[in-house]
Amino acid sequence: MSDETTAELEARLAEVKAKRGYLLPHHGLMALAFPKLLAGYDAAYTALALDDRVLSHHDREFVWMAVLAATDEALATHHIAKFRAAGGTDETIGAAFAAAAFAIGAEAFDFAARDWGRQLAPFDPQASYVATLRIVAPAAPIRLVHLAGLAVQVCRARWRPFGWHLAAAYADGVEEEAMAEAISLAMFPGSVPRFVEACGHWRGLIADGTLPASPRFRAWAALTGQGGHDEAAGLTPG
Repeated sequence: MSDETTAELEARLAEVKAKRGYLLPHHGLMALAFPKLLAGYDAAYTALALDDRVLSHHDREFVWMAVLAATDEALATHHIAKFRAAGGTDETIGAAFAAAAFAIGAEAFDFAARDWGRQLAPFDPQASYVATLRIVAPAAPIRLVHLAGLAVQVCRARWRPFGWHLAAAYADGVEEEAMAEAISLAMFPGSVPRFVEACGHWRGLIADGTLPASPRFRAWAALTGQGGHDEAAGLTPG
């Protein structure tokens, strides 16, 4: 490798570090082997995690804490400092973990609804789950508990509880754009395919009238041709 190439590599890494405040090993590998990929990755990460969208810095980092807990993502320790810098406290850190823990525990309620629904009647797993999530993290506004829970369900691919969270969030007046930003934070640690699935489930619940969506979101749900390659190729599920 020439001195010039080394200097260019170091310059690319310096730009990334200046923006984020840190580097991880994959930044160096992409800068070395695939600089165009690094540029695209950095642009996507910036739009996802650094640019201001709907959520405040505090609320965004609250959701990040829950997402990282749900995915066992130990590398992203910078989010601790970012949360504290945005006003996070020990109490709200605990609330983020409580919201994540309860959303992860949705598997038990999902089991009750899926496999024991008739035997447990008139017990309603959804109603019980929603009633409990509203009291599980008293140090945080219910809006944040909803946003964190939605993102966690995307990471865990638990689509029935995801729908429960959506219905409860609409009932409690959580803004749709805030919900959209929250679930988008699951894309990197939780996987893009699961984010795609989450959007499909949300869209389906709007289309079938389950959710009281706004006109803008109803227009999204009504738009045809969103079924990917299978739909374009004339294939049907099953």
